Amino acid sequence: MLTHLAVAHYVQGVTLGHLSAQLGVGQGSLWAALHQLARRLAPVPQRLLLEYRRALVKHADETGWRNDGHNGYAWLFCTALISLFRFRQSRSASVAKEVFGIKRLPGTLVVDRYNAYNQMPCCIQYCYAHLLREVQDLGKEFPAVGEVSQFVESFAPLLAEAMKLRAQGLSVTQFRQQALELKMEIKALVHSPAQHPGIQKIQNIFREKATRLYHWAKNSAIPADNNRAERELRPLVIARKISFGSQSEQGAQTREILMSVLHTLGKRTKDVFGAFKRALDALAKDETRDPYELLFDSS
Repeated sequence: MLTHLAVAHYVQGVTLGHLSAQLGVGQGSLWAALHQLARRLAPVPQRLLLEYRRALVKHADETGWRNDGHNGYAWLFCTALISLFRFRQSRSASVAKEVFGIKRLPGTLVVDRYNAYNQMPCCIQYCYAHLLREVQDLGKEFPAVGEVSQFVESFAPLLAEAMKLRAQGLSVTQFRQQALELKMEIKALVHSPAQHPGIQKIQNIFREKATRLYHWAKNSAIPADNNRAERELRPLVIARKISFGSQSEQGAQTREILMSVLHTLGKRTKDVFGAFKRALDALAKDETRDPYELLFDSS
């Protein structure tokens, strides 16, 4: 029952009220079981955090999340194999610093231009999807201005092509050549004379933040967009609308631990339910076992 409860609630998004009716168990008892499970698995996210720091490509994003009736935020730090959640009242850089630490890290962090990530101790790649929307919005705002229309028609396709390039199955040599050509075309438009302040604003982003805008051109493993993190946050947005967030600080902590464990497990095995159940069964037989090793060393 415990495996079903955790997977259904934190992976499939089934409300605890529905599970209570389905299982014939009061919500208070279900919460108590989930809190106890989270306490047993509490060391696991810290191990995942260390893995995240070592990853060559990292993503991060955040969205609103209410806790005990107060506005707060859900943070996601993820890779292709890790989903690390944080539920905090703050949207300040302190949350990101808690995850990244202060020592210089390998790899590249892909994010939007939110200031909280700017001081993280690794290379940063800004998301082109956000920049593309700004370019397109500029065109919608000034449809009758010829200079703006010409800029948007020339610049927007380059940003879109940069985001799609890594998915084209090119050889390393082909990728580098096409990426270099794209980068040069983008830079040419960025440094072209412009009179309209909207164009200048976008150009200035690329001029002033050049060290954070072209890592995608060096290695096809580094995306030019933050779509991974945005996709992974969507189920939380739905959960927020249904449940209105967490009802207590303990509830938020339990969600943080169990979502980090289960969503990471989902990236490493197709059978999340089976893998989670086997780990819990092993822990029930021997409480001295390391839950991280039971969950991930064999997955």
